[in-house]
This record gives sequence, C-alpha cells and structure tokens, in this order.
Amino acid sequence: MSTDGHGSIYDRGEMYEAFYRGRGKDYTGEAALVTSLVRDRLPEADSLLDVACGSGDHLSRFAGSFGHVEGLDLSEDMVQLARKNTGVPIHRGDMRDFTLDRTFGAVVSMFSGVAYCADVDELAATLRSFARHLSPGGVIVVEPFWLPEDFLEGYVGTDTVESGGRTYVRVSHSVRDGGVSHMEVHYLVASAESGVTHFSDVHRTTLFTREEYESAFARAGCEVEYVKDPLAPRGLFVGTTAPAA
Repeated sequence: MSTDGHGSIYDRGEMYEAFYRGRGKDYTGEAALVTSLVRDRLPEADSLLDVACGSGDHLSRFAGSFGHVEGLDLSEDMVQLARKNTGVPIHRGDMRDFTLDRTFGAVVSMFSGVAYCADVDELAATLRSFARHLSPGGVIVVEPFWLPEDFLEGYVGTDTVESGGRTYVRVSHSVRDGGVSHMEVHYLVASAESGVTHFSDVHRTTLFTREEYESAFARAGCEVEYVKDPLAPRGLFVGTTAPAA
C-alpha cells in the first residue's frame, strides 16, 4: 500500500466527484429544493451563482432551471472539473471577498462551504460578498454545517463506494475544539491496476449558532429565514434583499 500522506479532498476533484456520486448524494433533489425556495421569493429569478460549487454537480442541475448560471470555487482542481462538467463560466475566488462583473437573481452555497469561515466577521464578509452580487429582491440560500446543539461529539463515519473500477473507503472522526468541529478523514483507494493508496486530510469547520448566521445575513442587509427539510437535515438559511424601489 502506498501513502500520499496529508492533502485535501478538494484538490482531488475526480475522487471527490466519484465518491459523493457513488455515495448517493441527491444533487437533483437538493437543487430542486433550492430552486423552489428561490422562486417562492422571487418568481422571475432566472440567473444563479453557485459559490463553493465544487465539481459542479448542483450547478449542472441549476442550469436546467435558470437561464444563466455561473460558479465560483477556491480550489483550482474543482474549478477545472466544474468547467468540464457544466460548460458554464466557473471563476476561481474566495467567497469572503470576490468581485464578478454582474449580478444574479440568486446566490447559493451548498454543502456547508460557509462553515470554513473562521469567525463571525469572516461569515459576515462572505454574506456581504453574496449580497453585493444580487439583483434587487434577490435571494441567498446557504446550507450551514451542523449547529452546535446538533453536533455529535466523537462521531465516526464510514462509507465504502465502488465507482469506475475503483473502491473508495472513507473513515472520519469528529471532535469539538471550542467552537470548531475538528474532523480527521482517512481515505483508501483501491484498484486492480494501482493497488491500495491511502491519504488523509483534516477539516476544521466553525460551529456557528443560528443567531450568528442570522446576524451575518442582517449585517449584509438581508431578511432571513431558517428552513428545515428532509433533503436538508442541517437546514437552510434563506435571505432576501429589498426589491427595487
């Protein structure tokens, strides 16, 4: 068995994509839920920006519902993969401070990407970046990480996925470090041609409270609701900006 040591799953786009698709993540259902939340608040919304878009699996579904979609991600590997998967404009940028040359009816961020903000000031800066790219009356949808009261201390997750002639095994262990989730993840990737490879990474995501999320939306000039749905067990924060005068 060879060992790659530490790295990041976000710099291994094809593996990320194969694992989560094989794991059964319902990208289609989640995208449909977000689309309905946007259209309930802004029926005429026909453009969308997906921030921390990853490999583009949500974005490719949004492209079927909105006339114009774009994506943004910090990882160059994910940017390249999303461009290949979606065929739409994908920008490399930091969610906390980015500037594009247009506004959108909706800005969304799925899969807890905003929880990588280190503190409430970074979270507020992120929401201001989102709001700056909204048309009047536009909608922000954010999928948070677990709220502090829902976090399971010492949680161990295990998954095995077979895809494209490879077997992927993922084992994670999560502990609370103050107001942060510290999750260590180990991956084994096995195939007949290359044998077994191991690598690990660590994810530190902030356990923001509901009040901290809502305050960040308010600081960005948005009204906000917290929505629960079976397709979004962590909930979704849905913010709206003021319509045109």
